[in-house]
Amino acid sequence: MGSPARRSTIRTGLFVLTAVVVAVLPFVVTDRYLLRIMTFIGINLIMVTGLSLLFGYAGQISLGHAAFYGLGAYTSGFLAKAGVPWPLALIAGVGCAGLGGLLIALPSLRLKGHYLAMATLGFGEIMLFFFTETEAITGGSDGLRGIPPAGIGPLVADTPVAKYFLVWVAACVVLLLSANIVRHRPGRALRAIHGSEIGAQACGIDTVRVKVQVFVLSASLGGLAGVLYAHYVGFVSPSTFGLHYSLVLVTMVALGGGGSLGGAIAGTVLLTLLPYIDAIIPGLPRAVVETLQDWESDIHGIVLILVMLFMPGGLAGWARSLVGRFAGRASPKALVGDGDAS
Repeated sequence: MGSPARRSTIRTGLFVLTAVVVAVLPFVVTDRYLLRIMTFIGINLIMVTGLSLLFGYAGQISLGHAAFYGLGAYTSGFLAKAGVPWPLALIAGVGCAGLGGLLIALPSLRLKGHYLAMATLGFGEIMLFFFTETEAITGGSDGLRGIPPAGIGPLVADTPVAKYFLVWVAACVVLLLSANIVRHRPGRALRAIHGSEIGAQACGIDTVRVKVQVFVLSASLGGLAGVLYAHYVGFVSPSTFGLHYSLVLVTMVALGGGGSLGGAIAGTVLLTLLPYIDAIIPGLPRAVVETLQDWESDIHGIVLILVMLFMPGGLAGWARSLVGRFAGRASPKALVGDGDAS
């Protein structure tokens, strides 16, 4: 599969290419609906990146990640409506989500597997109840309306293009920071915990500290996505932050492949585009579009089951397998075997 330096160069090249495409797209695409779809992909990408660090790298599953999304959105939206400057509302939203991650991480340290999943599921349902019942803060079932757009002083992101760039700048920064984490010592610690927590402890890794840190970081990124969503849409309601969205996020990570940020990007793009398939592929029969949209939740479940059964490494694992096969056929060393190489 090539040397580490070559793989790093390929990853860097792909990231730069993606950044260029994202930067040029608003000047090429005039359809505001497509721009809106791309903005939602950026928001989901921030969410999935955080969950990928927690689930894909550290092996700690969360079925309540939508709660952190909601904490960031409601905190920032409420404060912004009260007149608090957006940067402070942003910090408060991310901090509140991070605090929620800390509160769920500490009592769940001894939980693993489906026990941890049930604990996070319970937290998500508790927060959904909170979002619905605290009408004075969240607006209850009617939602929180009139959230102002993001802005710093006279610079206000009040146009579709400005909101698009705000979201994607944040998404690119998150991806760069996350890539830096997973390529260095913290990333090795996360992978060690995923492989064997006892083995990681034997190697001197403070597994408690690492798990708390990754949970808080993942929750904070969820809060950041929630802040961007709230100020992009201008309205939030409890229905956005339920179990369904948490399961969609898990499916995106599983489809992309654990332990791969590139795979997480691919899974996010594919499943985010699913409800808007008619805008991406014009000319599809109306019956096909309606069927895909009506069966969206079922398709997510089917995708998750198929990936777990037939492609446990996700798209990233499949791509690595293809590259490995191609390299093996192309390399003369693969024909002579390891014994000849020595």
